[in-house]
Amino acid sequence: MTNHLPQTLRSDARDNRARILDAARAVFGEEGLSAPMREVARHAGVGPATLYRHFPTKQALFAETFAEQRRACHAAVRDALTDSNPWHGFRSLIERICELHAHSRGFADAFMTAFPEAMDFAADQERTLHAVGELARRAQNTGQLRPGFVVDDLVLMLKAHRGLQDTPRAARVTASRRFAAYMIEAFRAAPETGAPTPLPPAPRLQLTYSPSTS
Repeated sequence: MTNHLPQTLRSDARDNRARILDAARAVFGEEGLSAPMREVARHAGVGPATLYRHFPTKQALFAETFAEQRRACHAAVRDALTDSNPWHGFRSLIERICELHAHSRGFADAFMTAFPEAMDFAADQERTLHAVGELARRAQNTGQLRPGFVVDDLVLMLKAHRGLQDTPRAARVTASRRFAAYMIEAFRAAPETGAPTPLPPAPRLQLTYSPSTS
């Protein structure tokens, strides 16, 4: 029994850590980085002391929570840079970044906000923007990307894309894909010949309007 106890404790600790990360993905994914740690602990069914024992700081929790998205972002950059067609690589990178941001408000916030404690995310942002700049240069040399495109245009696009986070989850990814498709067409040097590629069906969004009472 005595020899079995440490193994049981290690198993409990692993289970707690897994529950915390699952909870953090759900909470930060929907509420963004401003969600409090106590909400993550409550969602995971553990006490604050257990949460802080595994993740002493919020930044440490961010790093683990979004590790999968960061790996996906690295893969998107790598695949785009090695694509033999610069325009296709440029386009696919935009599509994949938008997809990652649409699935998680927290990752979008971490990627777009280079807060000092999250140097890993700042490096990811720098790596991605450098790749976009290189892809843009190649695509402009082929005549497929507008000559006036600059990397700041992508930053502006991603800032606008963050507005989709207020869209209900069921419609968010579809709306994101339409947004990316329209932006890619805006970046293209000339309209594509032949039949246009159909866009995904538009999600039904609920708009509210409050008339003036003055």
